[in-house]
Amino acid sequence: MSFTGSVRQPVESGYSELLREIRGHGLLHRRPRYYLTLATINLIGIGLIVMGLLLLRDSWWAILLAPAFAFVSTQIAFFAHDAAHHQIAQGGRATALLALVHGNLLNGMSYGWWRAKHNAHHAHPNDLDSDPDVAVGAFVFDADQASDRKGMASWLTRHQAGLFFPILTLEALNLRISSVRAVVRPGLRYRKTEALLMLGHAVLYVALLVTTLTWLQALVFLAVHQGLFGVYLGCSFAPAHKGMPPLTSEQAADPLLRQVLTSRNVRGGPVVDYALGGLNLQIEHHLFPGMPRPNLRRAQPIVEHHCRSRGIAYTEANLVESYALGLRHMHQVGEPLRNISSG
Repeated sequence: MSFTGSVRQPVESGYSELLREIRGHGLLHRRPRYYLTLATINLIGIGLIVMGLLLLRDSWWAILLAPAFAFVSTQIAFFAHDAAHHQIAQGGRATALLALVHGNLLNGMSYGWWRAKHNAHHAHPNDLDSDPDVAVGAFVFDADQASDRKGMASWLTRHQAGLFFPILTLEALNLRISSVRAVVRPGLRYRKTEALLMLGHAVLYVALLVTTLTWLQALVFLAVHQGLFGVYLGCSFAPAHKGMPPLTSEQAADPLLRQVLTSRNVRGGPVVDYALGGLNLQIEHHLFPGMPRPNLRRAQPIVEHHCRSRGIAYTEANLVESYALGLRHMHQVGEPLRNISSG
């Protein structure tokens, strides 16, 4: 494998002890007021964007609202993410309602499909056989995977580090295509409801654009909104795991080591927490996925002290460093193919 070299760590990680300490501080208790505030801010954001489009009808100035819409869309995605992890509500029906409204209706993406995919990622982070986030696709994260790439796929892998951010402009489209594929096949618990909500999202979105903009303006607005939405989503998730080392079998069997050694935190304060939806505290989120987002910051020094006192690697980087590490890893993965191409 071509991930950063695997480092052996002690198997006795003391996860149960850490869990008791976290519970003792009340950090797994829900924070309904926090999420009510977030939901209110998101809805106000949507309302202001709709009002702006109505006031700027048929004006090219309205395109300036597209980046703001991308920001709000991503914040709604973060809210749906937290809801799906039962951070907001405990009951299954309440959780499903929150996730369906924010995921399917407001963002046009399948909650059921995403939940299954994301649960697999949490269960086996950075496992090339089990984690869908490192499966072969537009990007490849392991040299053994890259060796089988041919034709256009090979070219993409050779240049994937440089193409990473441009390709992210298609991520929102990719997620929607995957969502549509999921709801047309049997298997999702709320399949019909999801399909109706996603259809409702598409109808309302198109109606908003075609009634407030010319067709050309609407197409430009669509491209800017969806492109920046994909980039923002990708840039929020990418720093967390890309380039982190593979695990030994002993490490993978330990619930703490499995999550800590494959995750990377992004340093920052409240602004970074909000901008990245708490995903910058990836280590704490993976250890306690049901922990409400505002409690992750309080849990961070507890988890870091626990890890460092036991000699367990606790990885942090600033935002720029985290992207650099991930892109460097992707560049290294494509190196054998570049050598073959130039040979």
